[in-house]
Amino acid sequence: MTLGEKIRYLREVEGSLRGLGRPITQQEMVKAVRREQHKSISQSYLSQIESGARPHMTQSSRALLAKFFKVHPGFLVDDPEGYHTELTSDLRTTEGQLDVWLLQGSERFVSDPEVSEVLIKAARQKDTRRSLLLLGAILETPGLADRLLEALRPELTHGTKRGENHHRGDRHSENRDQGNHGLGNHGLGNHGHVSKTERSRLR
Repeated sequence: MTLGEKIRYLREVEGSLRGLGRPITQQEMVKAVRREQHKSISQSYLSQIESGARPHMTQSSRALLAKFFKVHPGFLVDDPEGYHTELTSDLRTTEGQLDVWLLQGSERFVSDPEVSEVLIKAARQKDTRRSLLLLGAILETPGLADRLLEALRPELTHGTKRGENHHRGDRHSENRDQGNHGLGNHGLGNHGHVSKTERSRLR
């Protein structure tokens, strides 16, 4: 992706996050940067970047936009031709590539808003790599993920438990019916004993 493509993509993501249902416009972005970051960037500057007329940003502009979009500054550069993430080891580049990967993933899972939003939140973390390592540590610790989910998103675990309990109830009823049917085949009464009348008939 070129720098211009990344800025356009981030405007699209930002518009979605702000509930606009469309990309945030360059003019809206200029106003938001001034309002939220207390700094200014011109619309013509953004237009030149997105069109490719200005292939590079100044360090201060890169830092400003990275803070606004909540991505790593290393993301806001052109990807070199033939670039492969597995060939790089620099942490700064890794952060940028993780952000790209997560943001692209959020777009692929747009049909599942909760998953899409989580991926965007992960990409917006200051230290994306550390966040993913934290997730790995949580998943490796037995029972920790379930306890955290119960504390932070109880509606998810309660829904699962209700389904499990309902399933167990069905199995219990089925076993009971099978037991009663078996007792009936042996001529037993309601309490599992042969009645006096039945004993006399058997004689």
